[in-house]
Amino acid sequence: MSAELLALATDVALEAAELVRAHAAGRVEVAATKSSDIDVVTAADRATEELIRARLLGARPDDALLGEEGDDVPGTSGVRWIVDPIDGTVNFLYGLPDYAVSIAAEVDGEIAVGVVVDVAKRITYAGRRGAPATRDGVPIAVRGPAALPHRLVATGFSYVREVRQVQAAAAARLLPEVRDIRRSGSCALDLCRLAEGSLDGYVEEGVNLWDHAAAGLIAVLAGARLTTTVGAAGREAVVCAPDHGFDELLAAVGSAGFLRESPRE
Repeated sequence: MSAELLALATDVALEAAELVRAHAAGRVEVAATKSSDIDVVTAADRATEELIRARLLGARPDDALLGEEGDDVPGTSGVRWIVDPIDGTVNFLYGLPDYAVSIAAEVDGEIAVGVVVDVAKRITYAGRRGAPATRDGVPIAVRGPAALPHRLVATGFSYVREVRQVQAAAAARLLPEVRDIRRSGSCALDLCRLAEGSLDGYVEEGVNLWDHAAAGLIAVLAGARLTTTVGAAGREAVVCAPDHGFDELLAAVGSAGFLRESPRE
């Protein structure tokens, strides 16, 4: 089944990316806000999720669907689609080229398929349980071992002021311990870049399942380990790194103050 789900997810994600590109060519405007007045939703987010929903449920009407911008759709098949129509909406709004379409398929409670399309760069990352992660069809793998001071780590910040103050303090404490810190504005793309060896680690509090479901699977299939826990501000946090260096990074982000609780894998 996973091969069929992957084929469907890939086709739909590529079609959705074309729609996002069409919106990007015009005037991008804020349609609404979410957690704060700087956490935005665009008309493109809504239109893209509507397209994805129509295509997936048109092909598989008994499936469930969880989307960032719409109401949850229940299902009876044991398959649930987890959709982020534009991960990196603020980048999209500003014309910065770091935003992605993300589609995952959960089968009986386990993420089984993931597709992330880097819209601006026209790159497709994909994976399914039992097969390697790929970039444009070519297998990818995480970066090799490196000492903590030589690791490049990605993170992100909440749009809620009180939460980002906590995150900024933790990032400041981590920065002297690693090579550097990157903040792209897209959880999905950060995890895919970790999967292909362009990053050594990732930690962020406040991400949602639709942000990391597809890309997290891709990273794991490429040789990473991913865990979720409670961040220092009380929201869900994700930590991901190559398996060979995961424990050391987890200890480092914990010591820096990113996390409140022990992780659960």
